[in-house]
Amino acid sequence: MSERIWTAACVVIGDEILSGRTQDKNVAQIASWLNVQGIRLAEVRIVSDVESAIVEAVNALRARNDYLFTTGGIGPTHDDITVDAIAAALGVPVVVHPDARAVLDRYYETRGGLTEARLRMARVPEGAELIANRMSGAPGIRIGNLFILAGVPHITAGMLDALTGTLEGGLPVLSRTVGAWVAESEIADLLGETEHAHPGVAIGSYPFFREGRVGANFVVRATEQALVDRTVDALIHGLRASGLEPVEGGI
Repeated sequence: MSERIWTAACVVIGDEILSGRTQDKNVAQIASWLNVQGIRLAEVRIVSDVESAIVEAVNALRARNDYLFTTGGIGPTHDDITVDAIAAALGVPVVVHPDARAVLDRYYETRGGLTEARLRMARVPEGAELIANRMSGAPGIRIGNLFILAGVPHITAGMLDALTGTLEGGLPVLSRTVGAWVAESEIADLLGETEHAHPGVAIGSYPFFREGRVGANFVVRATEQALVDRTVDALIHGLRASGLEPVEGGI
């Protein structure tokens, strides 16, 4: 029986990402964090600050994954509409979470007080729990298998840290990399045959052009170290049989 694969998706929310004014850094850190939890990031969608776009993305991606993460749009300004959009997607009202209000009250006590704008950050879809935020007071939100995180990367990182060990997953994916100075098209058959001969393994090929010549790095991934190692040994043998000199760790 094959091992259960747990998957997650991510919806990155914000006009500033789509316009190119801000470069997203959250997807990479979420993907890395999920892998340690034994969960694979299966898909990512970037959407604008438009409720209908957020609703459509949230409902589509949560239906076909075990978990869904969103980043962005939970601040104090008028265009921070993520909470309202997700509440609409789930068919529940938006309420002020008493614990979130208390957290914000304490945080802003010496920072000018809890204004109406700041109170927006205590709003959650009804039935939600909070995700601790030690960086800036305003908490993240968890409702079922949906996690609503901040857009600022270091705050997102803190929220992920607070979630560590709380999600059910499988075994983390392990990997090893081998490089070679060769066009990937020349060894496509070798890569396919090696992967096929080792069930449970995925081999990714990443070509590059460097120092005036072409090469590629091959990343072997599986949930068992012994399987990764056997596959790498087979790949190295195949590369050498083709007259190539494999480079452990990649080029």
